[in-house]
Amino acid sequence: MERTADQSNPVVQLQGGLARRDRWPAPGRCSLDRAIGVVGTRSALLLMREAFYGTTRFDDFARRVGITEAVASARLKELVAAGLLTRVPYREPGQRTRFEYVLTDAGRDLFPVALAMMQWGDKYVAEDGGPIELTHAGCGQPIAVEVRCAAGHQVGISEVSAAARRPGVGSSD
Repeated sequence: MERTADQSNPVVQLQGGLARRDRWPAPGRCSLDRAIGVVGTRSALLLMREAFYGTTRFDDFARRVGITEAVASARLKELVAAGLLTRVPYREPGQRTRFEYVLTDAGRDLFPVALAMMQWGDKYVAEDGGPIELTHAGCGQPIAVEVRCAAGHQVGISEVSAAARRPGVGSSD
């Protein structure tokens, strides 16, 4: 028996080959799965949070996230390898050359994802709505992540259609 979306349980509408979910494997082929492979650890997401807030120095990342230097080093290497951060050399007088970690375009493009998670946490996890309010620097109004189509319409989960972008996606081959 195949279930359909209704108002009591709105879900994404799967189209074409994707409609038969038991016929296509998602592990390893899904972009969400791959993205989680890059930033799916608590420490990686919190390091990215700090990068969004302007942290660039290794010691500051480790201290602000509350992780060991070994974990910070491993995660920062992974984030650099994934292209979210880049290492930029700097040298203070009398010191050896060190590296700062700076956001790349790919790293900046992750900001709405982190913001959406923060927004969700403020609504469903934080007892008081969360400790930080993010506002638009231009007008002072609170900001929020929304799902919109290219025409500008706000889109709810039951209004989303998912179809294979390429032939073969949505089949078990």
